[in-house]
Amino acid sequence: MTLGEKLDAIRAQAATRIPEEARDIMHRHVEELRASGIVSRVPQIGEKAPDSTLATASGEQVSFGQLRARGPVVLSFFRGRW
Repeated sequence: MTLGEKLDAIRAQAATRIPEEARDIMHRHVEELRASGIVSRVPQIGEKAPDSTLATASGEQVSFGQLRARGPVVLSFFRGRW
């Protein structure tokens, strides 16, 4: 199964699992974000993040500069539960 097929299956499942009213709200907000132009301002793959400091999951403060000194950095945001 290709990635596209897997994503299509996940979307189809969501259509039955998420109430229609909630789906409508989510779709409306996604369209509002796209219309705002924010999509053109998101960082691109390979783009360097500005040097700043963030807390790790364990609360340790780490700067991107420290991490980049050790090699490539992957930054992932966890949105939590809706």
